[in-house]
Amino acid sequence: MATPADPEYRARLAALSERFAATVPGTMAQITEALAACRASAGDPPPEPELRRLHELLHGVAGSAGTFGFGMLGQQARRIEHMVRGVLTEDTGWPAVIPEVEQLLNWAARDPQATDYE
Repeated sequence: MATPADPEYRARLAALSERFAATVPGTMAQITEALAACRASAGDPPPEPELRRLHELLHGVAGSAGTFGFGMLGQQARRIEHMVRGVLTEDTGWPAVIPEVEQLLNWAARDPQATDYE
């Protein structure tokens, strides 16, 4: 990526941010599908492949959102990603994850660039 001394830096970053913004609805839809797959299993915890998919999606958002101006989205995705990782490693805590993911999805549907998380 260009350095901040590059006169085109801000324009390039803005273009990348716009591209990222365009992917957010699709990514949230994938997270919705992953959550549905976890819930459909009726297991506590759900099977590992479904949990891993949910974890990977949250990890992707957590790792990139802040770079492109979606700081709160990234923070919340990271927080929930850690919860899912706990379920993967300890086989406990799944019931608490469900409402957290649902809240993230509802919040992101309203304004994924918001700085407050309600």
